[in-house]
Formats: sequence, structure tokens, C-alpha cells
Amino acid sequence: MSPLNPDDPRARRTRERLRAAALDLAGEHELSSITMSRVARRAAINRATVYAHYPDLDALVTDAMDDAIGRLSRAVALCPLQAPRDAPPQPLLDLFAEVEDGAVLYRRMLSESGSARFAHRMQRRLAAGLAERFAHGHRPPATEDVPLDLHAGYLAGALCGVITTWIAAEPPVPAADAALATWRLLLGREMSDG
Repeated sequence: MSPLNPDDPRARRTRERLRAAALDLAGEHELSSITMSRVARRAAINRATVYAHYPDLDALVTDAMDDAIGRLSRAVALCPLQAPRDAPPQPLLDLFAEVEDGAVLYRRMLSESGSARFAHRMQRRLAAGLAERFAHGHRPPATEDVPLDLHAGYLAGALCGVITTWIAAEPPVPAADAALATWRLLLGREMSDG
């Protein structure tokens, strides 16, 4: 069996070690200062083996953050359509708490010198989660004339923009306050139409 077979337990363990090493290093240093050689040393893996699994650091750190992106996508897909203006839904609060818990990594991944691949994957996965929810009839009122994919992409892009801006803010804004502001922004169109 090929060592790069995704079902090979040895290959899975190697990728897990590489992802853990990459996240450790990204928590300690800016991405621009991390090399594949450093990741290999941290993971105690031969450098050639690193390249057998990942073509570059961007692919590695994006893969390492994939579980986090999945949690964000699930939180977005669980947000109800209705909640009071001053009480953001719990899944939105959970999403911002998730990002706040990993603030250093998100800040580095979404910075100008971060990972464009990560930012793209995050936006794409959030849009896919929203599109799936919309396809099952969970769509805000008065949006039926907007193509479903465009609607999902618009909201995912807005959310990614808010997260990118919020996570870079100094001084930091608490997650609950950011979630509340975001909820009010999302409701803004509905409130102005009413």
C-alpha cells in the first residue's frame, strides 16, 4: 500500500504530526517566518516526507485549520433566521467564541501575510453551509428572487470580512460584542425594509 494513500494509518499519523507542528509554529511565529524545514524538525519528520504530503506551507496550514473551518461552517448553518435584534443566536455566539479561542492563529492566517488559500477555503465552506441550509427552505424572507448561491456567497463573504476585521482590532473586542454587532448588521436589511 502506498504511504500516501489517505486511508493508510501511517500516512494519517504523519499528516497529523505535520498539522500539529504547523499549528504550534503558527501560534509562535508569523507564517512568513515558518519554513517547511522548521515544520519537519518540529514534527521530527524527514523534510522530503513533508513535501510528499504537502506541496507548500500554505497547503499544510490550510489543511491544519480544516477542522476549525468545519466548526465555523456548522455554526453558520445552525443560525436561526429569527432572533431579537439584541440577542444574537447561540450558533453565532459560538462561532465568534471559536475564533476568539484561536485568535492568534486566525489573526495570522487572515493577515496580509497570511494564507489566501485558508481565507478562500473558509469563505467557500461557510457559503456551502449556508447554501445547503437555504436549499432546505431555511432562507430569510424576501430573498427568493436572489439566486441561492449568490445569497450564500454574499453572507459568507460578509462574515469572513467581519471576522478578518474583528480579529485584527486593537484593542480586541469581546466575542459576544462582535457577534451582537454582526447580528445587527445581518438584520439591518430586514429592519430597513420593515
